[in-house]
Amino acid sequence: MERVIKMGLTERIKELALQEGVTYFGVADLSKAKQAILSQGGSEIASFPYSISLGISLINHIVDQLPRRSERSAALNYRYHAYDVINQRLDMVASTVSGFIQQQGYTVLAVPASKQIDDEGICAAFSHKMGASLSGLGWIGKSCLLITPDSGPRVRWVSILTDAPIEPTGQLIEEQCGDCSACVDVCPMKAFTGKPFHEEEPREVRYDARKCEKYFEKMKAKGQIGVCGMCLYVCPYGMKSETGI
Repeated sequence: MERVIKMGLTERIKELALQEGVTYFGVADLSKAKQAILSQGGSEIASFPYSISLGISLINHIVDQLPRRSERSAALNYRYHAYDVINQRLDMVASTVSGFIQQQGYTVLAVPASKQIDDEGICAAFSHKMGASLSGLGWIGKSCLLITPDSGPRVRWVSILTDAPIEPTGQLIEEQCGDCSACVDVCPMKAFTGKPFHEEEPREVRYDARKCEKYFEKMKAKGQIGVCGMCLYVCPYGMKSETGI
């Protein structure tokens, strides 16, 4: 008990999240991205000054089966263990952490790990990738995925918005994709333009999300499980994590 009292609020939240099984923890000051947040999620979402990013690394062996995703066993494993289960785990941790923050007397809002609120824009109420990037956990790659230095894009995320006086973590990491275009080249629908991320530009400059939606629809029409993830699979940073390089 004495140790808990001496710990700051940010450290207490981080310890709780790590105990609940997350791999990544970060806190972002959202003031620099207020307009983008307002445009995507509206005034309620944009009213929060901080976001907490929680990430769980995917199982590498399951990700490495994605080139065989036309086989039901490989697709089912990825859909279930690298998507459904991980998202449920993230939402449970976010709920637990949010409850703790509320008990301390602060306002909090957990944003679901994978719930689309805008079918036209194909996006959530808040960008988990943006929050994780602002907290210094990685950078936005040419695939529009959050690339971590040690696990690449092989991580799923959830976000918690709050007005609690927590401390931002880390520094912004500069884009490190360089001339690599592996994710762009491997995409079966050519959904990526290959342009690097610039925060002032809309996502459409880099990525056509509708093309991915059509790809999943085609797979389902063939009786296949709608998964792809090839941009996630092929990233050299993720492959380094798989080989331990």
